[in-house]
Amino acid sequence: MSESASPLQNPQALADEIRALGLELGFQAVGIAGIDLAADEARLERWLALGRHGDMQWMQRHGRRRSRPEALVPGTVSIIAVRMDYWPGDAADAWEVLDDGERAYVSRYALGRDYHKVLRKRLQRLADALSERVGAFGYRVFVDSAPVLEKPLARNAGLGWIGKHTNLIGHDSGSYFFLGELYTDLPLPADTPASDHCGTCRACIDACPTGAIVAPYELDARRCISYLTIEHPGSIPEVFREAMGNRIYGCDDCQLVCPWNKFARTTGERDFVPREKLDTASLVELFSWSEAQWLERTAGSAIRRIGHARWLRNIAVALGNAPASPAVHQALESRLTHPDAMVVEHVRWALARQQEKRPPDAG
Repeated sequence: MSESASPLQNPQALADEIRALGLELGFQAVGIAGIDLAADEARLERWLALGRHGDMQWMQRHGRRRSRPEALVPGTVSIIAVRMDYWPGDAADAWEVLDDGERAYVSRYALGRDYHKVLRKRLQRLADALSERVGAFGYRVFVDSAPVLEKPLARNAGLGWIGKHTNLIGHDSGSYFFLGELYTDLPLPADTPASDHCGTCRACIDACPTGAIVAPYELDARRCISYLTIEHPGSIPEVFREAMGNRIYGCDDCQLVCPWNKFARTTGERDFVPREKLDTASLVELFSWSEAQWLERTAGSAIRRIGHARWLRNIAVALGNAPASPAVHQALESRLTHPDAMVVEHVRWALARQQEKRPPDAG
């Protein structure tokens, strides 16, 4: 490619081409952000100082590399941010599952294939396509895999605003989507950051089962069911167990009630279609999976990251909250000899809860 024909001589045209390439590769939105995150850095440091990250020590470990892209990847001057919708249109109705205490609720984003793998491959293809256009350039792909402030970057790239529940919301797309980033050394024009449109709405704050949204735009992860069922490695505090209901992996309540999700789009990605009937499965059935079965049935799934013991811990809590039945009681008793003390502790709690629900003449 001759110097006179280099796309780098027309950054705006190159940015437009990047957006077009991204859409062709299956992303629903593509934007470009700069690297200034000073205001977000201050908010992050306050959040950490308050201890709201709980056991997620990695949030502190990387220091300011999370909020300073050029410190994480030297030479970074522009960030390409992408969005990929995941809402599975053919999944069982979320509210119906939540209202059925005998069924397990898995956050809609985790019903199908691990999104990390899907987005990473697409972003790599975008980088490869860019290399063909501009020649070799410096870049690094991120999909929730390193110290990256993905939501502020996506906001700055014009993909949406950070709502009161601290998730990103798109004006015409709701919030059921994944984010990914391509840190680059390409000098690209940044998009206009998205403006906030939450207004006076507080639906997400009122809907949170455990009161984790402690103030507008402020989340205490230590109270969040997504954190408790996924990130938290130990015993789930008893004060939150009843409120967990039948949620065994993640929680969608704050998004389910968000009025902007009336614009959410159903995914066209087959990889995000529910696997192993996780959108309709009963708690008793999932609790019966041996570790070998669990490893086989969660292959390629984001759920794999929590391990079998946490899986059983979470389901034990949900079984404790389930309607009393002989099947539930028998399922719980079958795990009383589990080698993991954490699992047994939650099973005993669940059995006590079940006993409280049984009628006096049930023996």
